Amino acid sequence: MTKKQRTLEIIERLKKEYPDAACTLDYDQAWKLLVSVRLAAQCTDARVNVVVEGLFEKYPSVEALADADVEDIEAIVRPCGLGKSKARDISACMKMLRDEYGGKVPDDFKALLKLPGVGRKSANLIMGDVFGKPAIVTDTHCIRLTNRMGLVDGIKDPKKVEMALWELVPPEEGSDFCHRLVMHGREVCTARTKPYCDRCCVNDICKKVGVE
Repeated sequence: MTKKQRTLEIIERLKKEYPDAACTLDYDQAWKLLVSVRLAAQCTDARVNVVVEGLFEKYPSVEALADADVEDIEAIVRPCGLGKSKARDISACMKMLRDEYGGKVPDDFKALLKLPGVGRKSANLIMGDVFGKPAIVTDTHCIRLTNRMGLVDGIKDPKKVEMALWELVPPEEGSDFCHRLVMHGREVCTARTKPYCDRCCVNDICKKVGVE
C-alpha cells in the first residue's frame, strides 16, 4: 500500500467513524472564529467557548471590539492564558478588519496571513470552515497522528506537515479530515496515554510509529 493509498483509506474510514466532525470552537460569524482561534493557542477549545461568551456579549461586533481598550479585552480573555499578547493581537486584528476590509473577514489566504495573530493554521481553519475552500489545519493532533500513521515521516514543523499532506489529501477532503483527526486523537489515538489501538478503525493500516 502506497502512502497515497493509505491516506485515502484512512480518510474514508475516519469519515465513517466520525461523520459529523466539525470545528469544536463555537461561532456564528467569521470574525468570532478568528478571535476564538487566537485564544485557543495553548488553551482548550472548551474553555475558549466559555470565555468568548462574555467577550462577545460586551463587544458584539468587529467595530465594538476594535474600539475596546486592550486592557479590557485582556481582563476578559486572561483565563485562556497569554492574555496580554492575545488581547493585543485581537485588538489589532479587529482594527485592521474595520479599517481595511469593511468589517469583513477576507476569503483570501494571503490576506488572512497579514492579520495580526493569524498564522497558517488559523488561516486554513477560516478558509475551510467559513469559506468552504481547500484547507489543511496542522494542529498538534494532525501533526502527531499523521506521523504515527506513517503519512508523514518524522516531520514536526506545521508548515512542512501541511505541504506534505497537500500531496496526499484530496483538496476537498482536507478540512474535514483534520477535524476528524482531532476527534480521533482525543478519543482513540491519545497523546498522554497509550493509544487504544484495539478499538481503532485504522488499526490494520496504521504504521504505529513510536507506539510501543
